[in-house]
Amino acid sequence: MKRRPLLAGVGTVATGAVAGCASRLFGGGPEGVVLDPQEDQIADSEDLAYPAYGQSLPSFELPAPLADETADSDALDRTALVTGVFTFCPAECSILLRQWVTVQRRVADAGLTDDVYFLPITFDPERDDAAALRDNAESIGADLDAGNWLYLRPETPARAKAVVEDRLGIGFERTTESDRLPGYDFTHLVLTLLVNPDGVVERAYRGERVDPDRVTADIERVVSAFADE
Repeated sequence: MKRRPLLAGVGTVATGAVAGCASRLFGGGPEGVVLDPQEDQIADSEDLAYPAYGQSLPSFELPAPLADETADSDALDRTALVTGVFTFCPAECSILLRQWVTVQRRVADAGLTDDVYFLPITFDPERDDAAALRDNAESIGADLDAGNWLYLRPETPARAKAVVEDRLGIGFERTTESDRLPGYDFTHLVLTLLVNPDGVVERAYRGERVDPDRVTADIERVVSAFADE
């Protein structure tokens, strides 16, 4: 696989990260953030299992099979939404990703397609091969041709656990005791991270019914702040 140029410029992004963190302090929040502290965050960031407001997105590098590329989180050069899902999920993941699609369309309407990544990471690589991911995109209406929606697929279940659960704190557990799916199902945390181009978490939205208006507005504020640098 080739590495996506916009995600691979580690040296360039590192320089930008230093400048961004040094220049940005808003609303009494930590350095490196644009948005004010998240009022509906359930606990202080340091007390949560996942990265939250003002914390750095943990490092990971994962294949994006539909783009034949590799995404490197340390080289993010755009605002990004990040989550963990499995496409055979009969309820919550589909609901969440359809909300993301609404955000993707609103981002496009605002002329910000090239400023935002949508990065759903599957924690079910056994079933979520390239064909399943493409079927999911078609089912929910994600615009793959826009170039900003990248399904990320760990190579193995062990790698999925290492990245999604151990690093990102999005816990999941495989179970065969489910009436929803044949074979096996997952119980899991539903979480969307909004990350700025410096790799700092601006928001951690819990649950599948994220508000597209709120998420789009937050994205626009972050993109605008970095465009003004």
